[in-house]
Amino acid sequence: MEFRAQARFMRVSPQKARLVLDLIKGRRVEDALNTLAFTKKRVAPTIEKLLRSALENANYLSAEKGLDVDVDSLYVKRAVAGDGPRMKRIRPAPMGRAFRYVRRIAHIEIELAERGKSGEVRAQSVAGPAHAAAPAKTTAAKKRSAGNKKKKVAAKK
Repeated sequence: MEFRAQARFMRVSPQKARLVLDLIKGRRVEDALNTLAFTKKRVAPTIEKLLRSALENANYLSAEKGLDVDVDSLYVKRAVAGDGPRMKRIRPAPMGRAFRYVRRIAHIEIELAERGKSGEVRAQSVAGPAHAAAPAKTTAAKKRSAGNKKKKVAAKK
């Protein structure tokens, strides 16, 4: 199972958020919460709150949909900080000039997944069809489809 939580429009640069997210990627949830509790970055409490939200999403969905989810076997599968809109600001400069600077905003997303007893990842998604990955075409299949397109174009002429 995969469970997600996201925080949008956070007033921290994505680069600084990624420093903390890299500390918890791939860790069990208990270890990640412990790491975030002792991290001295300003964004750490926000990410801890987001991780707890993802954990509660797992609890809620397991109860709501009747899924058998072991909370102790959850780990941080994906932790991403993307760019949000930038706020342009102006700082006064000498001799009547002004310097522009940018305040960055981050969209942070955390995804938890469940590991089996032997350590393998259970690949079942709770998300809808928007997150379902389509199987990738092989190179032979791509060549066949390209050849079919050329035949159709030649048939029209």
